[in-house]
Amino acid sequence: MIKENKQQKAYRIIKERIIERIFVPGQRIVIDQLAKELKSSSIPVREAIRQLESERLIFYKQNVGPVVAEVNETAYSDTLRVLAVLDGYATAMSGADFPKEKITLLKEQNKLMEEALEDFDILQYGKLNFQFHRIIFEECSNPFLIDSIKDTWARLDSIRGIGSTLYSVRVKKSIIEHKELIEMLENKADFSDLENLARMHKIRTAEDFERRRLKQLEMSDT
Repeated sequence: MIKENKQQKAYRIIKERIIERIFVPGQRIVIDQLAKELKSSSIPVREAIRQLESERLIFYKQNVGPVVAEVNETAYSDTLRVLAVLDGYATAMSGADFPKEKITLLKEQNKLMEEALEDFDILQYGKLNFQFHRIIFEECSNPFLIDSIKDTWARLDSIRGIGSTLYSVRVKKSIIEHKELIEMLENKADFSDLENLARMHKIRTAEDFERRRLKQLEMSDT
């Protein structure tokens, strides 16, 4: 395991707290307080905040300083639909010559995701879900596509907390669809069939998110 430096540690901790809603939208990030907690100078914390600012998780407010960005649920849905197209194509590309040893790895990863659901650990599920798809899309032969997918996943992180609470039923279906993806990769499925399954896997999540968000809005109006 690679040891984190102070900046990496600060980045990880701040990001986790944003995703897990410990740091809520609109909350000021107190740099000196974090530095004291992490037993470091303020420099690594400032560097971590700059990185999170580039990911749109934090913004600088005049006369206040770094603040957690507001949640944009419409952006979540739109970004997820873009990810569906990118990941679908990358998955189909990866399927052309997908390594047998990684089939086993995918099965193990999907099992861990089932266990996370049994423990009602949606945040862990989300991390495992990214790792599952990363195993697949990193086998495609297009470095720019890989980087684009990673960047798009990063944009989703800022509202992962709200997203996960809204599609808790959907995740069980995702496990089943993962098994279908594994089977298609193992059997060297046709490019278009694999691309369609991988793309629709995320489109269904976006649609479910939108339905649940609409239902919540209707309930709040009553």
